[in-house]
Amino acid sequence: MRAIRKRPAAIAGVGALSLIVVVAACTLLSGAGGGTNAPGAGSGQSATQDGSSFGDIGLASGLPAGDATATAAQPSALATASSTVAATATPRPPTPKPTAKPAPCSVLPASNVWNKTITKLAVASNSAAMIDAIGLNAYLHPDFDAIGDGIPYNVVTSSTATYKVKFHYASESDAGPYPIPSSPKIEKGSDRHLLSIDASQCKLWELYDARKSGSSWAAESGAVFNLRSNGLRPAGWTSADAAGLPIYPGLVRYSEVATGSINHALRFTAPDTCGYIYPARHLTAATCSNLPPMGLRVRLKASVDISGFGSHAKVVLTALKRYGMILADNGSPWYLSGSPDSRWNDDEMHKLQTLTGADFEVVNTGSLRNG
Repeated sequence: MRAIRKRPAAIAGVGALSLIVVVAACTLLSGAGGGTNAPGAGSGQSATQDGSSFGDIGLASGLPAGDATATAAQPSALATASSTVAATATPRPPTPKPTAKPAPCSVLPASNVWNKTITKLAVASNSAAMIDAIGLNAYLHPDFDAIGDGIPYNVVTSSTATYKVKFHYASESDAGPYPIPSSPKIEKGSDRHLLSIDASQCKLWELYDARKSGSSWAAESGAVFNLRSNGLRPAGWTSADAAGLPIYPGLVRYSEVATGSINHALRFTAPDTCGYIYPARHLTAATCSNLPPMGLRVRLKASVDISGFGSHAKVVLTALKRYGMILADNGSPWYLSGSPDSRWNDDEMHKLQTLTGADFEVVNTGSLRNG
């Protein structure tokens, strides 16, 4: 609060006037040096909670222009200087808080099992039996092409319309809502997978057997994945895939192959399965010893010569040696999942069918975990 003082009566004589000036100067020195009602008194660099310094500003604002003249008829030099500081001081703007930038979106963290190499993992003790159960002589089949076969995906944004989907397996599905474009790309055939991905949110939505009726959507099951997280679905839960895993991270995508490298495991199917192992979360038949479990990881043997394949096929085969493929659903043997793209050279990819189950081996993933 501003102090209000009465003006002193005039005193005759030079000695008396000098005494008055001295008293006034002392009063000003006392007030400017650390008065208890001055904000920030006694501290030249006190910091506020937001990190800004207010010490100098506090000293100036505690002595506004005009107050110094109340102690004498003729202000001293010190009073004039103090008034000038008070009148010209500009409040220092607060230091802005740094804005945290979101981390770039990748398809699951680098520490996720989908993105870990398996070249040094030992061959599983039951490898021969599992390969035989899937199909020792059955050929590797690229389940994607240039004419629309495969599992497509939709790139969406925050402005894409969202829907509350009605699920048959609601107890094991994520409620959503699910962003679905007006004319979404849906997998052909009976599975009718509908995948939507938003890089700005780093989020993935997947539906199994998606169907639209009027303005509403229904599906057998659905799952939502935070692509920055290593979290798994609850044990026993399905997803849009029988294994309870995300589909998109395991697809062969042309955009990756064109760069010359696939740096993650791939998705494949087998006719019969039982039980599940990490990272799978769901089974389609009770655990047994003679059939492969969901989550089984298989790699192309290092000894397989891939020099005679085309450049894009070599990218796929190199990934199968380094990262392998994860059993994610029931289906035809050794069907390798990918996205349709008009740029695929189908003749080149069809040469993958010269490889059979005999060219693969199951790896022991008992020690392989996220993180």
